[in-house]
Amino acid sequence: MMNKKLILWVGALTLSFVSIVSAKSYKLDFSTPVQAGSAQLEAGTYKLEVEGSNAVFTNTKTRKSVTVPVKAEETNTKYDFTSVDQATEGSTVQINAVKLGGTKTKLGFSK
Repeated sequence: MMNKKLILWVGALTLSFVSIVSAKSYKLDFSTPVQAGSAQLEAGTYKLEVEGSNAVFTNTKTRKSVTVPVKAEETNTKYDFTSVDQATEGSTVQINAVKLGGTKTKLGFSK
């Protein structure tokens, strides 16, 4: 009986740890408007959270949120800080990927 309680307790602790880790957010600053997937983001500071296969960008000033589908990829390299890979196409700045600081996760964005 004691083993079953211990296993249940460890399982519950593990699940709570996983939910805390997945709730991490990342700060991104954009000096100009950017395109993330099909969504247009105004210049400003954003909180980025990953929810399953989606990235949720929340403007810290207006609190407006935009949800964009992403492809999460585990790489061999742990990123020291959060960075954005972007390209300019005409007058549009397109986010290609976001590398999440403190993890090996790279989020890919489709156009």
